Amino acid sequence: MADRKSEMEKMLAGEWFFNSGEEINGAKKHCRSLCSAYNRTSEEEPETRRKILKEIFGTCGDDIFIKPPFYCDYGFNLHVGKKFFVNFDCVFLDVAEIRIGDNCLIGPQCGIYTAVHHRDPELRARDYMTGRPVRIGNNVWIGGHVTILPGVTIGDNVIIGAGSVVTRDIPDHVVAAGNPARVLHENICTEEKPEE
Repeated sequence: MADRKSEMEKMLAGEWFFNSGEEINGAKKHCRSLCSAYNRTSEEEPETRRKILKEIFGTCGDDIFIKPPFYCDYGFNLHVGKKFFVNFDCVFLDVAEIRIGDNCLIGPQCGIYTAVHHRDPELRARDYMTGRPVRIGNNVWIGGHVTILPGVTIGDNVIIGAGSVVTRDIPDHVVAAGNPARVLHENICTEEKPEE
C-alpha cells in the first residue's frame, strides 16, 4: 500500500488539499511571525529587513526592497529576481509559486493570489483548496491597487495600470489595464527613448 501524501505534500504538488493540520498551520504561523517581525522594522534597519526577507522568500536577491506592511502565507513559494521593489500594504497569497523576474516594481495595496477554493460549498466550508502559480516576467511595473488572480502569467516589459484586475495572461511588451485587464497598447518598447 502506497504512503498517503500529507496535506503539505498535496499543496506543493498543486493538488487539492485541506488547508489545516499541524504542518500547514505551523508553516503559516512561522511565516506570519516573520512578516510581523519585518513589519515592525524601521527604515534605519536595512540589514535586519534584508535578513528577514531572505528568511521569508524562497529565493531573492540582495537588492530587494519592500515597504511594510507586507503579508504572505508561506513565503517559501515566493521567488523574485534582481532589483525587486514592493510599495506599502501588499499581500501575496502563495499557496502555489509566485515567480517574479528582474527589475520589477509593484505599487501599493497590490494583491497576488494563487489560492483557489473549491466550488462545492461543503468542501469550501472545510477549507478544501488548491493553488495555481502566478508568473511575472522581467521589467514589469504593476500600478497601485492591482489584483492578480491565480494561474496568470504576465510577460516581459509590461505595465499594468492602477486598479486593474488581471484575470488572464498578459503578453510581452504591452500596457494592460481595466477590470478585467485588457491590452491597451502594444509594442511599448519600440517607443522613442530620451537622449542622455
